[in-house]
Order: sequence, then structure tokens, then C-alpha cells
Amino acid sequence: MASFSSTFHLFLILTTSTFLFSILSATLIEDLNTLHPPPDFNSTLFSNCAHNPSHKYCNSSPMDLTEIFKSTIVASYLCNESKNPNCIESFPKIDLRNRPKIVPLYLSFSFFWKYCPISIVSIDLANNSLKGNFPKEVLLCNQIQALDLSFNQLSGDFPVEIFTSLINLTFLNLSYNHFSEIKVSDMEFLNRFNSSSFVHSGLLPKHRNYTIKAVILLVGFPVFVILMIVSMGWLCFVRPDYLPGRCRRNHKFTTWMLKAATDGFSRKNLVSKGETFAIYRGILRYGTQVKIEIYRNDISREVLRNFVEECKVLVQLRHKNLVQVLGWCSSRRMRAIVTEWTDGETIELWLSGSAAPPWKNRLKVLIGVVEGMRYMHDQWPEIGYDLRTSSVLLSHNFKPLISRFTIKDHQISSTKKINMFGLFLLEMIVNRSLREEFEQGEAAFFEFIRMHYPENLQNVIDGRMRLTGNMVDQVKQGIGLALMCTDQPSGELPGLNQIYGMIMGVYQACLAITSEDHKGHKRSHSDVGRRNKHNKLR
Repeated sequence: MASFSSTFHLFLILTTSTFLFSILSATLIEDLNTLHPPPDFNSTLFSNCAHNPSHKYCNSSPMDLTEIFKSTIVASYLCNESKNPNCIESFPKIDLRNRPKIVPLYLSFSFFWKYCPISIVSIDLANNSLKGNFPKEVLLCNQIQALDLSFNQLSGDFPVEIFTSLINLTFLNLSYNHFSEIKVSDMEFLNRFNSSSFVHSGLLPKHRNYTIKAVILLVGFPVFVILMIVSMGWLCFVRPDYLPGRCRRNHKFTTWMLKAATDGFSRKNLVSKGETFAIYRGILRYGTQVKIEIYRNDISREVLRNFVEECKVLVQLRHKNLVQVLGWCSSRRMRAIVTEWTDGETIELWLSGSAAPPWKNRLKVLIGVVEGMRYMHDQWPEIGYDLRTSSVLLSHNFKPLISRFTIKDHQISSTKKINMFGLFLLEMIVNRSLREEFEQGEAAFFEFIRMHYPENLQNVIDGRMRLTGNMVDQVKQGIGLALMCTDQPSGELPGLNQIYGMIMGVYQACLAITSEDHKGHKRSHSDVGRRNKHNKLR
């Protein structure tokens, strides 16, 4: 016997056959409002569940007798509306195709779908102009094998999650609706059915859209990858300063970086220019002010390689009296060295200014120069440097900065470095016009100084310095030290530590003299004030 028969047997037990015919002839709404469960309905349900526990009402707790009874009334009407051949014995299908006037009414009976007869295996609600979301209530009949909702106007999301529990469902027709496109991850569910079940349903991606997406995927993705590679290549080789700090190539500058720093090598940033070089002032992307020395002469690969190796060494120099080398740029047609920017002038310009620097400040500069030389001697003896007053810079608070260096083939010996310091020391002391007379001959210049040392130093000392008697002696010591540094034949050149000790001693003595002169100057003013006051009292 079919599963529906037990439900209808229940109904027949509760009513007589005459009463059954009266129900079928009356209207559905009237019967739902006027009929009520008989007194023994509850016991009959339990008895029926004992024989067949698969009935939907058997799993409900507590049982709603009114709803279960009403569901039998709706079932009797729906079975006949669906033209089942023998509704008393079986109820295999719900066929309401092309019945748009009554379908919404039956869908509204939630109690019926809640206790859906287990005999129903097919539901056909096609061509009924149904609107709104998917009618999920029909899925409460989870034993069904066929469902047809085609030719309606249903929309919204398709309840894939609920459908996955319909393990007996083998036929599904959702064609000609307006559902939302199904997710790619849910496409596997649709593979259980024929593709004709979803024609114009909105669930499947439109062929045109699918083609566009395929083109975007097949063409757009490679283009995207190429653009990413080009962008990364541009960042790495053209503007690495846009990369995070850890990804940058330390100290390596590109032509584009220097061009951006100098506003396209504009004239307003040009400091000086020669036949093969130009010096610019620039600002790096992260705000650091720099000096950029550019050389545009063609050189061999070997020379270029040596230049890069030298720069790799120079960027490691760290001392307060050395200009910090920040990096370099290297190409066949342009080389550049990037250093920190120093707001100041060369020692040469400082000495030749209208206001002659006092002896104390000159000593302070000399101490800084020697400290830089000591650092280079101890840490980087293979690196040479230029100690001319025209190349040493003067920063704030009279801090000198050695700014020009040479390496390898241009290496300068320790003896030569001491000789250069001797000449530098003399340039800090002697009259500038005198030094210019011997511009082309250092040997003649040294010989002229020795001729006047120590008796006639007034002929060589920069007369603009205001020297006291003790300071004159200190200047004599300075000239004597300079001549010791240039006295190559004797082979008894002083070491840097000895030079540093001598200059530091002279500097401290100069400070003491300056302090005494200052105190004496204050006392003299005080004495004059007391005398004037005494005269007024008289």
C-alpha cells in the first residue's frame, strides 16, 4: 500500500464516507474554518505513527492536532486538484501546472508543507507567474524526486544549501526565471542535472558574460602580470627610492633619482660647472639635502668598475670631520658621487674673507683636520685625501670637513699626507698674497718661509690676525711644526699623534690667554668706572 494511504486511512477512521464526500464538495476555506479534529484524533495519530513512523507529524513534539488535521483537509483537496487517479489510496504528485489562481493559496498553507504526505514524489508548479523568492516551503517535502518551477518569475538567491539535503531529487526544472547568478563554488550542485533544466533561469553565467570573463582572465591576467613585472623593474632599476627601506639598494643612485632630486638638473640647483663635471644641490625623495658631483666624460669599463669599488669603500667612512658619502651613480656616460650637503664655504674663502679669522678659531679648525686624519690613518690607511684649503669645507662652529678622497692607484703615502698637512698649516698662518706668489712652486714657498724663520716672521704671518706677545710665540710654534712636516730629507717627520698633541697644547694655551685678556678687559672697564664715579663725588 502506498505511504499516503495510511494518512487517508486516518482521515477515513475519523469520518464517514458520507462526510468525506461533503468535504470534497464544500469549499476549502470553509472546511478549514468549520471542521475540527474528533476526540480520539490524538490516539489515532500515535497508533498510526506506531505502524509507520516516517510520517512528518510523528517527528513533531508536541503534536499540533489542529494543524495536522487541517493538513489532511488540504491534502484531500490538493490531491483532487492534481488529478491523482485514486486519492483515497495514494497521493504521488502535486500537479498545479497552469493554475496561477490557486497555486498561491496552496503555497500559503505552511501547515500542509510542514506535514507533507510522504507519498508525494513529484511537484509541478510550472507556468504560474509566481513572483518573489524561491518558495522554500515546497522543499519541506524532502522525499520528492521531481520538481518543476519553470516558466515563472521567481528571483533572488537559489537555496543551494537546502537542495543538498534532497538526496532523492533526480529531476529539476528552473528554466525561464530570474534567479541571481549562482556562485562558482556552487556550480558542482547543478552538475547533478541536465543543463536544459536551467535555460534562462539566471543561475548560469550568461554566455556573453562568461566569454568576457574568460577573455579578462586569459588576456587580462597576463597583461596584469607583465605590468607588475614592468612596474617592479621600473622601481628596482629606475626609482628604487620608492621601495620600502629594506628593499632598496643601499647607496646606489640612478640617473632618474638624481634628475628628480635636482628638478631635472635645473640651473637654479647648479652650484658650479666645468668642462667635464657639474656640481648640483639636490633634495632626495625622503628629504635629505645632498651635493651631487656629476662627471660626463666617457670612460672604459675597467675605470668604471674601479670607480664603483672606490665608492663602495667611501660610503663606509664615518667621522665628524669627513664629508659623508651617501652613494654613487654609475653608467658609461655619467658618473656621480652623492654626499651630504654642507652649508658653509671652503677654508680658502674663509681665510680670505673681509673679517680675518682669529688665531683661536684657526687652531680649532686645525684640531678638527688632524682628528679626521687620525681616523683615516687608523681605520682606512689605504684611502688618500686632499688637504688643500680650497677643498676642505668649513661647517658650523668652525668644524672642518675633508671632502675629497682617492683610492687604490691614487693612494697617497703616509709621508705625503704629513707633507700635505704641513702645507695646509702654513696656509692657515701666512699672508694669502704671499702664498699666491708661489702658487706654482711649493719648494720655493717652503724655502722662503725658512729664510724668515724664526726672526722675521712678521714678513710672512697674516697681519690681519690680532696677536698678543704670547700668541706670536704660538704662531712661531705652528710654523715650526709645519716646516717639520715638510722637511722630507731629514726623515724625522712627526707622527699624527705628536702633531695632535702639539696643536692641542697650543690651542689650550691660546684659550687661557684669551680668558685672561677678557678678564683684564673687564677689570680695566671697572677701574675706569670707579675713577669716573670718584671724580664726580669730588
